[in-house]
Amino acid sequence: MAVVCTALFGLLTWQEALRGRLLALDGPVRATFAGSSPHPADRSAVPQFLADLGNWQVAVPVLLLTMVCTTWRARRYGLPRPWLPPLAYALVMAAAPLLVALVKPLIGRAGPGSLTLSPGYPGLYPSGHTATAAAAYGGAALLLLPWLARRAARRLLVAAALLLNGAVGVALVHCGYHWPLDVVGSWLLCGALLAGAALAVGCRSGRHHPAR
Repeated sequence: MAVVCTALFGLLTWQEALRGRLLALDGPVRATFAGSSPHPADRSAVPQFLADLGNWQVAVPVLLLTMVCTTWRARRYGLPRPWLPPLAYALVMAAAPLLVALVKPLIGRAGPGSLTLSPGYPGLYPSGHTATAAAAYGGAALLLLPWLARRAARRLLVAAALLLNGAVGVALVHCGYHWPLDVVGSWLLCGALLAGAALAVGCRSGRHHPAR
């Protein structure tokens, strides 16, 4: 999973850098979610609320609370290295915005519609808000996943995390903050980081957790 996401992110970033043919998809997809000519001032309450879920002030506390709760439970059950899973996803949360900040000025993607970037702003690809949401909510879900004994509960958690991140991405496009490929790029980037972290801590097997 990490290799696939990394390869696709590299391909998309290459297309962004060259302004390749793949960018032709941005216009039609954006029109599907936002109409032909959205203006940043015309943001309705629900899409704006969903877009704001990508703010670090909202997303990071969710991850921190999950880290504290799962570490406490791991210590309570005497699991080995209870600090490892929270540390892994904390590193993802730190790496995601750093990588976004490094890539943005290399691409210099302009804003969609009537969105005008501030002077000196490095660009929109990949989306910082999307990356923040994906790293925080995705990391929180992966931390909680091994503690759920029922398969239905695990599936519901995964579906909720995917739906939440999907809603944030669509809202960012709908509100005119980003092109669709800005959002997809961040999903691929964070997918690679989260998959790598999950593999490192062995959360997929969950063999050390009492819930299993």
